[in-house]
Amino acid sequence: MESKNQHLEELAINTVRLLSVDAVQKANSGHPGMPMGAAPMAHVLWSKYLHFDPKQPHWPNRDRFVLSAGHGCMLQYSLLHLTGYDVSLDDLKQFRQLNSKTAGHPEYGLIDGVDVTTGPLGQGFANAVGFAIGQKHLAERFNKPDFELFNYKIYVICSDGDMMEGVTSEAASLAGHLELGNLIYLYDDNHISIEGDTDIAFNEDVAKRFEAYNWHVQTVEDGNDINAIDIALRNARGETQRPSLIKVRTQIAYGSPNKVNTAGSHGSPLGADEVKLVKEFFGFDPDKSFVVPEEVADFYREVGKKGSERADAWDQLFADYKKQYPELASAYTDALQDKLPKDWEKSLPVFKGSDPKMATRQASGKVLNAIAKGLPGLIGGAADLAPSTETNLKAFSSFTPEQRGGRNFHFGIREHAMGAILNGLALTKGIIPFGATFLIFSEYMRPPIRLAAIMKIRPIFVYTHDSIGLGEDGTTHQPVEQLISLRSIPNITVIRPADANETAHAWRVAINHTDGPVVLVFTRQALPILDQETYGAASGLEKGAYILSESAEKPEIILIGTGSEVSLLLEAQEHLKDEGIYARVVSMPSWELFEKQTHSYKEEVLPEKIRKRLAVETGSPLGWHKYVTDEGDIIAMHGFGESAPAEDLFKVFGFTVENVVKKAKALLNS
Repeated sequence: MESKNQHLEELAINTVRLLSVDAVQKANSGHPGMPMGAAPMAHVLWSKYLHFDPKQPHWPNRDRFVLSAGHGCMLQYSLLHLTGYDVSLDDLKQFRQLNSKTAGHPEYGLIDGVDVTTGPLGQGFANAVGFAIGQKHLAERFNKPDFELFNYKIYVICSDGDMMEGVTSEAASLAGHLELGNLIYLYDDNHISIEGDTDIAFNEDVAKRFEAYNWHVQTVEDGNDINAIDIALRNARGETQRPSLIKVRTQIAYGSPNKVNTAGSHGSPLGADEVKLVKEFFGFDPDKSFVVPEEVADFYREVGKKGSERADAWDQLFADYKKQYPELASAYTDALQDKLPKDWEKSLPVFKGSDPKMATRQASGKVLNAIAKGLPGLIGGAADLAPSTETNLKAFSSFTPEQRGGRNFHFGIREHAMGAILNGLALTKGIIPFGATFLIFSEYMRPPIRLAAIMKIRPIFVYTHDSIGLGEDGTTHQPVEQLISLRSIPNITVIRPADANETAHAWRVAINHTDGPVVLVFTRQALPILDQETYGAASGLEKGAYILSESAEKPEIILIGTGSEVSLLLEAQEHLKDEGIYARVVSMPSWELFEKQTHSYKEEVLPEKIRKRLAVETGSPLGWHKYVTDEGDIIAMHGFGESAPAEDLFKVFGFTVENVVKKAKALLNS
């Protein structure tokens, strides 16, 4: 005989299933099958293990929940509504509609209770690794005896699709290596993808694969067996040395007589007739929609209240912590408000024009090491390229299983996972993360860069070896289209500084920027250091473009450049002056920052009346036409590079003083 408690739990699970089915059906769009099969595991997790507070949705020590299988987002939206978050039944009815909180995939910032934007498969899986690293790092920095401020766990529901994506393999490998025992993944193993049974493309032994990654792996054979799921979650919580994977064999669209275990329920509504059959199967009225039985509403509201009690206890713990550790408490309170340590900018170095030439990647390394002490939340690393990207924080240790306070991260040759992990770190208050590789390998990071821009969060992406100037490595490593490709992403700030001093200010801007990712682009080759007393102050970088060197007389032409090409323009300016031609040189390290300036400032730098303009950049010419006008010209790359010493390449592709002078004179004579 079924107990009252068992009946209530089954009713609760079926309510979650049917809310998801009804919302997808009303929207005539979505994925009903996944929530129907995964509802039991989600119910056990949310009702017994997940620590959250609907009334304080940003409570710092809440457990993080990541729905990496973002196509099943109605599962999460339904649970948010039921447990007391600010998600109404009307919000569920507006699923996938214009300006709705309940978007087509979970989106950070639209709705409380969604810790990260997921959708592209594998991203959430890797974001969670960033959350886990963040928790370990915060605990090492802030926890004290009797004050365990940060002990939260990260729970993930992922899918067959996640398991197929390459970024998952990268992230899982690193998580196992780092022994992130605060990670617990529930794998919705339903064997169905859009094209049909996963056997057509995917039949590996996932459990053995994750065991090889140094994960703790369990299998639940029946996705409706909530007792088995409960035991598996309890075991996973007890495993602190390794991340956990619980492989749960589910049936997609469980309860649908005609669509269970079929691809038809993966990305399409069940259809009105089938929905009625599903409701009859679960004992609900087939003619009613969005039904929440009163006892189910009471049950889930009580779950939410338990979380509020935990959050209140944490608040009291933090109040006591403040008394004993006021400086640490103040540092964390500031971090919650995105406030930076006072006077950190005073540690920014100033480079002298008399100093030897310096690659901007080397200048970046000097800046990083100068500011690191004053910015304890600044942590990061590289995809096996720290010596080349100059991103090692020399005064600090590496983050390892033994040293969670380390501030240098070794991501390995895993660029895609690095980007997604940085996003998880950026969503952890108290951490300003950066990650580095060569600019050409930004191609491996496009999905997380785009998602960071969508979420308006601030990981700092550091890219070096930014042009044909890297020389002998050749075509495969020489960026051409990457700058314009990155600039085309909305809500991203790309900065390509011209020398060491602009590099210092690029880092200043990046650290202070809080509403979107910043991309810093640095050279491999050495560049002259522009003397701050001779030329326009490099602090002008914060405005995106500024007059670096004005002509002695009224300028006839404006020379515009970024990065390594700016010093070339200064030389050309002198040659033109010797011929009686007066040119203004504008350094334009960031289009995005320039576009934020007032019309009057833009007119000051690039006056409409000076129509003769020449832009020079060792990248694609696309986009520059906006700044050179119809009477201007562009020296840029119109194909790929070649393998040769940098100086030879600059001559072949026209990045020489002689060619700049020639082009400028041609413009003035046209």
